[in-house]
Amino acid sequence: MPLTLEIISPEKLLVSKPVDMVVIPGTEGDLGILPGHSRLITSLRGGLVDLYENQKLTDRFFVTGGFAEVTEDRCSVLADSITKQSDLNPETAAQALKAAQDAYAEADFALPDSYRKASDALISAQAMLDSLPTRRADA
Repeated sequence: MPLTLEIISPEKLLVSKPVDMVVIPGTEGDLGILPGHSRLITSLRGGLVDLYENQKLTDRFFVTGGFAEVTEDRCSVLADSITKQSDLNPETAAQALKAAQDAYAEADFALPDSYRKASDALISAQAMLDSLPTRRADA
């Protein structure tokens, strides 16, 4: 019995389909979600959401953060923003990392909210750069 996956951005429902497994980037580490998984709600860090169908990786999406709700038969990913991995742009990722590094350098560490926001943005920007699809040299 498959797991129903829903990926929702602030703008719209992006994905709603059955999958064999989904791997999500939880703040405490990646989580593999299979049918029958224990119920949980977790926050997400910047990283890839991997979809598996017929025991094969079929799609990847980059999320900047958000939340996921898991039940025994459903995984709902509520993403702050989401992009198909194949649509990630190296120049945009590099610019986002530079902006996040600058913001982190200027953050007031005496204010927990300032530090947390700057740190989260830096982690997400680095994850975006790390998530760029690899290009084959002969492609």
